[in-house]
Amino acid sequence: MGIDFRHALAAAERRHDSLLCVGLDPEPAKFPAGWRDDPRRILDFCCAIVDATHDLVLAFKPQVAYFAAHRAEAALEALVAHIHRVAPAVPVILDAKRGDIGATGEQYAAEAFERYGVDAVTLSPYMGRDSIEPFLRHDGKGVFLLCRTSNPGGDDLQSLKLEDGGRLFEHVARLAAGAWQREGRVGLVVGATYPQELARVRELAPTLPLLIPGVGAQGGDAAATVRAAWRAGAPIAVNASRAVLYAGAGDDFADAARASANALRLALNAARAARAEVQA
Repeated sequence: MGIDFRHALAAAERRHDSLLCVGLDPEPAKFPAGWRDDPRRILDFCCAIVDATHDLVLAFKPQVAYFAAHRAEAALEALVAHIHRVAPAVPVILDAKRGDIGATGEQYAAEAFERYGVDAVTLSPYMGRDSIEPFLRHDGKGVFLLCRTSNPGGDDLQSLKLEDGGRLFEHVARLAAGAWQREGRVGLVVGATYPQELARVRELAPTLPLLIPGVGAQGGDAAATVRAAWRAGAPIAVNASRAVLYAGAGDDFADAARASANALRLALNAARAARAEVQA
């Protein structure tokens, strides 16, 4: 893309009047009847979703495991290329949750940005700053660090109390907003299922891009998410996957996906308008 990731995300929000990110997690067992259980249809299915929704979103987020499990990495490469062709202004976030040091980290960065050609990638921060640096050497690309994830088991580590009385996820947020930040390209992953923690992360990192999973099938509330996280000039990408991908099971699955995506988009926009009134 011609501009850096953070600006591309903000521009896509304005262009499409949207806070919605659609996750591309293809499960052949859930495909429409004629394609069901056929991994060869992964690219066809995902491209149909992209074609139906690309004017409604500010980002797409393919999850690498859903492709790799079916030996469909070539389909992932082709899918990202397809998104860049039909929606060149829509950033692509690779949900890979990588994180390693040295030469291995460099290879993971090359996988994301050179092989797949995405605009940002999710990372685990728990090996420290030097596990993030290889990704930030790719000019203009973004990273989202796991901070307070949407799963209940996130409490096992992320809510641990530190000596200063804070919690581990708060420390990650402070690092991302401070010592680890690079030109606004370091963002955070924070689940919609924990709106209080989401609000705390936004307090600690008032301008950072946030990738927010958990709305839709996981039960996160769209209005509560926007109230907690949206601030003018601080991009958020609210992700929905299953609620969009599998909204319909017939030949009209793409139309059903579009309808579901637009309903989520409008709900998020209404919450954003209400939040903007409070901020004004």
